[in-house]
Amino acid sequence: MSTVADKLAKKSTRKTGGKQVRLRLVYVDFWSAVKLSFLGAVALAIVTMVSFFLIYLVLQATGILTQADDFVGVITDNSVRISEVAGLPQVMAFAAVVSILNLIVFTVLGAVIAGIYNVAVKVTGGLLVGFMSN
Repeated sequence: MSTVADKLAKKSTRKTGGKQVRLRLVYVDFWSAVKLSFLGAVALAIVTMVSFFLIYLVLQATGILTQADDFVGVITDNSVRISEVAGLPQVMAFAAVVSILNLIVFTVLGAVIAGIYNVAVKVTGGLLVGFMSN
C-alpha cells in the first residue's frame, strides 16, 4: 500500500544532501495539548478585547452610536437610552465575559481533540511525518 509520503519521496528527483527520516506521530500528550490550546486561547482573548475596544471607538467617533441612541429614543419615547446600556464599561465587560468563555471552550476543545486523536491512532496507526536533516 502506497502512502502520500511514499509518492512525494518518489517525485523528488533532485539529490538531497541530508538524510530523510519518516516518523509516525502515535501519541499527543494531554497536558501539552492543554497548554498549547490555553496559550492560543489567551492570544484570542487579547485580540477579542482589543477588537471590541477599537470597534466601540470607531462607532463612537463616527457618531453611529449617537444616531442609534436618537433612533431608539424616538421609538421608545426616550425611556431606553443606548448610551446608558452600551457604554464603554458595559462593552468591555461583555468583551471580558466573551473572552473568558472562549478561553474555557478552546482549552477544553484542545484537550478533547488530543484525546480523540489518541483514540483514533489505535485504529489508523498514526500520522506519518517526514523529516530531513541538512
